[in-house]
Amino acid sequence: MTDKRFINGPTSWVVVLAFISTLGFSALTLADWRQAQRQTIVHGVQAVLMCNGLFTSHRSLTQVFDQELKYLEPPRFDGARGTAAKGPYQVDWASRSVTVGTDAPEAAVTAIFREGFSCMVLPAASQATPDVLQGLPDAPMPFSRDVTAAVDWPYGEHVVIEQPNDVDQALLQQAAKWAFEPAVAEQMTVSLLITRGDQVLLERYAPGFDAATRTRTWSTAKSIASTLIGMLVEDGLLSLDDPLPVDWLPKLAVSETDPRANITLRHVLHMASGLYPVDSSRMEYQSGSGLAYWAGESSVIEARRRGLVRTPGTFWDYENYDTLLAIYAMRRVLPDAQSYHGYPGQRLLKKLGMHHTLIGADRFGDFILSSQVYSNARDLGRLGLLYLNEGVWRGERLISKDWIDFIRTPAPITTNPRAQYGGQWWLVPNDRTDIPKDAYATAGSRGQFVIVVPSHQIVIVRRGLDYGLQGFNFWDLTREVLKALPPTR
Repeated sequence: MTDKRFINGPTSWVVVLAFISTLGFSALTLADWRQAQRQTIVHGVQAVLMCNGLFTSHRSLTQVFDQELKYLEPPRFDGARGTAAKGPYQVDWASRSVTVGTDAPEAAVTAIFREGFSCMVLPAASQATPDVLQGLPDAPMPFSRDVTAAVDWPYGEHVVIEQPNDVDQALLQQAAKWAFEPAVAEQMTVSLLITRGDQVLLERYAPGFDAATRTRTWSTAKSIASTLIGMLVEDGLLSLDDPLPVDWLPKLAVSETDPRANITLRHVLHMASGLYPVDSSRMEYQSGSGLAYWAGESSVIEARRRGLVRTPGTFWDYENYDTLLAIYAMRRVLPDAQSYHGYPGQRLLKKLGMHHTLIGADRFGDFILSSQVYSNARDLGRLGLLYLNEGVWRGERLISKDWIDFIRTPAPITTNPRAQYGGQWWLVPNDRTDIPKDAYATAGSRGQFVIVVPSHQIVIVRRGLDYGLQGFNFWDLTREVLKALPPTR
């Protein structure tokens, strides 16, 4: 008898494929375990977007279905489920939770708003029972929110739109029109903030949004994560070129033989860990970090379980898990959960006055700082201004010049696309000549951008609820804004 372990070659594959073809498409679909997993994630995406839309952004069901959930329509998913009037979902206004998939309870997913974190995802088929809620992490220690309505920007919320003589107002408004009235329908700008130094040159919001409306940052969160990591490096708790303080999984009897011990903080911040890619292989809505974002799984367990497939530092792969490994390292070097949960607020958000910003976490208490942050245009403008001021805020140095140099330097990897990625920040592609080379930016799905242009002392914040596959080009926006400004000398 032939040992089936050794069947190989083209003839055997013809036989296998012929056998599969006899099963029929429906049988294959039933046999694909990923189909059920994908359905759970689709439910979770809708649950998270609805929960945060209602209870973090304080928007109506109609607004959420018309805009936040537009993202679920083909070709990305199988379509948003239901309408604002009804559907296979349940909103519990008392507990501030949303369950999606009530017609398929085994795959139903619940997201529940948690004070201090935004919405957390419970595992599939779990209900928001007292026992489940008791197991969720405690909110981070709240930092004092000073009343800032009467304090001038950037330290407060009193904003006066400046119109300096050297700024062409007609061209500035033309840039805003370019952002808010795009030729592509699937690009939807919800806010635009343009500052020069401490001056606000333009602030505009789409109907249904205002200065207090916070929306998901998506991967702009990675640049916030990098800022926090830079603070830990400055404090001596982490080092760019030391091995990550990570307990890799599965645990080996002799840990020193684990090749992943050679992965450094620099590698993961450059998206060059060398670990098996998940998100960059179009699997993010079937497995990988998608299970943490949308299905209630841990954001760090699978990140630590990936095997090494390349030499660290030699290949660029855009992976959410690489960022999450850096954040896990942050948790490992802080003394306890309370210190970890309080760190972003005390070290960054409070100091900058980012009072509207919430950093999400999974149900185990690990920050999902690769995507799950909710903020508004002004708070993100303050982050950009911190970098424009070379890391100094109100006379206090929060991040070092060395760290800013690091995040602005292209990752020295030949596969780094057009040398446009630094340390969790995006850089001007090397083939663009219409943008100052000193510019750099955050970038998140659905059009979340904070653009810093030191040579013009400009910060641009564009928030979007884009959908479909036609992305918003933030360097083109930068080009349009700079048309209104005098040339640099």
